[in-house]
Amino acid sequence: MTYPASVEPAASSRGRVLLAKPRGYCAGVDRAVQTVEHALDHYGAPVYVRKQIVHNLHVVQALEARGAIFVEENDEVPEGSTVVFSAHGVAPEVHEQAAARRLKTIDATCPLVTKVHHEVRRFASDDYDILLIGHEGHEEVVGTSGEAPENITLVDGPESVSEVTVRDPEKVVWLSQTTLSVDETMQTVDALRAKFPLLQSPPSDDICYATQNRQAAVKVIAPQVQLFLVVGSGNSSNSVRMVEVALAAGATTAYLVENATFIDEAWLEGVETVGLSSGASVPEILVQEVSTWLAERGFDDLQEVSHTEERLTFALPQELRRDLRAARLAGA
Repeated sequence: MTYPASVEPAASSRGRVLLAKPRGYCAGVDRAVQTVEHALDHYGAPVYVRKQIVHNLHVVQALEARGAIFVEENDEVPEGSTVVFSAHGVAPEVHEQAAARRLKTIDATCPLVTKVHHEVRRFASDDYDILLIGHEGHEEVVGTSGEAPENITLVDGPESVSEVTVRDPEKVVWLSQTTLSVDETMQTVDALRAKFPLLQSPPSDDICYATQNRQAAVKVIAPQVQLFLVVGSGNSSNSVRMVEVALAAGATTAYLVENATFIDEAWLEGVETVGLSSGASVPEILVQEVSTWLAERGFDDLQEVSHTEERLTFALPQELRRDLRAARLAGA
């Protein structure tokens, strides 16, 4: 790796950095950010975005600088304007509200979240009780629950299983938020299955491939380090989970940092090896800045540890693709 090449060599090398791969942007985040960028290029500023397009302050500020306006609800968007729905997904009522205000909507919901929405509708149509494993108040959970609120019970970790009740223990299924810790989710599932032996599982894993891959890469590195740094924002569920995974997997200490300025140099005391990764909504430039910060303090032996290769990509939302295609044809 070449990140530290732009800094002066440290007076003496203090240690090494193990850089996790994969890290940073997943396909769903890349799609969502590109959606706002293309919308600004095509429709012009302002383009409104309901909620943070992804949970990363750097990304939000960069898009704001280009003319994106982030709002909490549709009623903050002027009638007839363009609004992008975030990668976390929205409830059906949000689409209805947008239609009532004649908003042009572009849905940047991650396709893997959309899959969970489809599963909710399918099981609700068969009148199942759906036990949704996730964190209360998270935007993805709010959007997913809105698909069938009368059928869904939120289960926020294994400790809440004792409070769960269902109408028919023979018609119950679990689904999950896509950005959870794999291990904690399965602990919750095990506790639910002990209580409801006929509990059904989703047809395919709900925790997204990127979340699982980043956690798996952290697990490989964590036992080898005294300090693990995860670059990400505090409201990013998958980033917070990576810190928890690092500690559980053997890192002596682990911290979530928004960027290099959030690192406390005292954390390096007695440290020989630092683990470094980033959440699925984090641009690579922030990881480079942390790597450079570490190199300037003697941690200039950077080794990338690869767990798996990611090649998945998602097409832009169909509404945007249609308008971009029409513009190309008109200009031909």
